[in-house]
Amino acid sequence: MPRTPLSLHILRAMRAVVGREIRKFLRQPSRLGSALVRPLLWFVVFSAGFNNVFGVSIVPPYETYIEYQVYMVPGLLAMVALFNGMQSSLSMVYDREMGMMRLLLTAPLPRGWLLAFKLLGGTSLSVLQMTVFLLIAFAFGVRFDPKNLPLLVLAMLCGATLLAALGLMLSVYIKQLENFAGTMNFVIFPMFFISPALYPLWKLEESGAWWLLILAQWNPFTHVVEAMRFAMYGQVNALSWAVVLLGTVVFFGLAWWGYDPQRGWIRQRGAA
Repeated sequence: MPRTPLSLHILRAMRAVVGREIRKFLRQPSRLGSALVRPLLWFVVFSAGFNNVFGVSIVPPYETYIEYQVYMVPGLLAMVALFNGMQSSLSMVYDREMGMMRLLLTAPLPRGWLLAFKLLGGTSLSVLQMTVFLLIAFAFGVRFDPKNLPLLVLAMLCGATLLAALGLMLSVYIKQLENFAGTMNFVIFPMFFISPALYPLWKLEESGAWWLLILAQWNPFTHVVEAMRFAMYGQVNALSWAVVLLGTVVFFGLAWWGYDPQRGWIRQRGAA
């Protein structure tokens, strides 16, 4: 009997893992609503209240003064991806407790492929939700040049991959579902608020909060936001792109190491 080509095994595994994530999402339409509630609250309510409070100076990529609502969009797109990345982490912890990860990790494929498919599933869901939010922002009057859309979509894809990889890495260390909420708050809120998602970093410099400025500059979420902000105007922030791409490799590498029964955390702790 002829052997099944490895490429066919890979395609079947990708269809099974990624398809499972997408089908789970489609069976729970409330997940889309809950994912959009937070950014829409900021976008509709807080932008109206803070529009005259947060003045945004003319700094790259902006060439003129903009409304605060426009400034918020990249940060809120990244917020959607960040929360979905954490949701993917929760899904991984649940699968491990239910024994699904044990089955996946014993499949006749390299472990890296299986984790990559999990990453692809999380990224796909993030981009889908980000696209819906972008359409809502467009309906509220946020405009940008359509010719910049391909670069923006690429930035959304890369940023979502980074944050999904972060969730994948965290799932190595979150051992029980009960611990997820605390870890989620410990990761999400510092990353979101110590970033230019809601206010430009020069505000921190102006106020003398140098330690917050340094933390924000080292925050990978900052560079996800800035990569999308520049992409909306057809520009490339080289530093942000470098951090996003390098961070994705590092987080995925740590997740791969952690899920390796021969060397990683799972072996040491006896988890599946």
